[in-house]
Amino acid sequence: MEDEEWTMVQKSGNQFVVNGQPFYVNGFNTYWLMVFAADQSTRGKVTETFQQASAVGLSVCRTWAFNDGQWRALQKTPAVYDEDVFKALDFVVSEAKKYKIRLILSIVNNWEAYGGKSQYVKWGKAAGLNLTSDDDFFSHPTLKSYYKAHVKAVLNRVNTFTNITYKDDPTIFGWELMNEPRCESDPSGDKLQAWIEEMAVYVKSIDPKHLVEIGLEGFYGLSTPNRAHINPNSYAQQVGTDFIRNHQVLGVDFASVHIYPDSWISQSISDAHVEFTKSWMQSHIDDAENYLNMPVIFAEFGVSAKDPGYNSTYRDTLIATVYKTILNSTKKGGAGGGSLLWQVFPEGTDYMDDGYAIVLSKSLSTSNIVSLHSKKLNTFNSFCSWKCHWGCRKKHVLLDDFQSRDEL
Repeated sequence: MEDEEWTMVQKSGNQFVVNGQPFYVNGFNTYWLMVFAADQSTRGKVTETFQQASAVGLSVCRTWAFNDGQWRALQKTPAVYDEDVFKALDFVVSEAKKYKIRLILSIVNNWEAYGGKSQYVKWGKAAGLNLTSDDDFFSHPTLKSYYKAHVKAVLNRVNTFTNITYKDDPTIFGWELMNEPRCESDPSGDKLQAWIEEMAVYVKSIDPKHLVEIGLEGFYGLSTPNRAHINPNSYAQQVGTDFIRNHQVLGVDFASVHIYPDSWISQSISDAHVEFTKSWMQSHIDDAENYLNMPVIFAEFGVSAKDPGYNSTYRDTLIATVYKTILNSTKKGGAGGGSLLWQVFPEGTDYMDDGYAIVLSKSLSTSNIVSLHSKKLNTFNSFCSWKCHWGCRKKHVLLDDFQSRDEL
């Protein structure tokens, strides 16, 4: 790929664009790429993941740019890094580019896995701070300074494989402030809102070129009581997040939503999960269009093979439901910017499987659904290039033909 073709993803209204053309996303999550790249014996699995994802047309991967204070940590203590692990992240970024896959890099975890906000609180306590809750992460000045130092270190990192600074690298689709932030100690949402306002602007102050998203699950909060019934359960309104309010913050470019009916509604598989998925997605697409004027990515969705009643046919149905809802938005030029499967694994990594792993080489039906969706999105992504040659009339003829052939 010529470097001049590899330009930053930007947004125009409620669409992503690359080189002035729409860029609808079919993507995936593989969170552990950096950790696998840090060990030569498992580094090949990173390449395998990108090879297999690329083969079915997946174009964006979301992965962790953090591992705080844990085994094989990137950040051993605040602002102190393991250079070998940072080089592993460099490898992930350089390898992604080889396979024409862009990365959404998440900067910290809400949960304890890979350190998360609780590790920042442990560091604070070790430094003598009087901290009473993991949610002090969002408000204590010292902990916020730790987070900002990590942001600065990652964004200003010069990749040892490509010699490109992360903040200048179009391989990076965008930055995620936090994986699934929640601040349950403050259901009003004010504490988390203030943190988002501060950190979105901080990221942009270092890197104005890349897109920024928060990492939210999509729950409606207290500022939109008329939306509470859309939440999967009553608890979702009490976790300190607020979908519309949070995304109206300066510096936030696109919205994120996760879809887990099997952990939010009931573990047992049922048709109600599919119906919830449709209404949950459509509600957020409508909000992105009517209130936010930004694209929305459904950044995690999947179903666990450990659920009662699970079978691969149901998984395919759920994935197809997500894809069809995206396409219904796409064909209208809507805000449904794309979706990211949770999660794609290569063969031989079963010991990392949380139940949601999809091994494309072992799942032909799923692989075919993913591949077909990629082809459909790529057709949409190429429409703008026809304008120069044929004008809008030709574009609409193509679109009508495309829709009738594929029964969108």
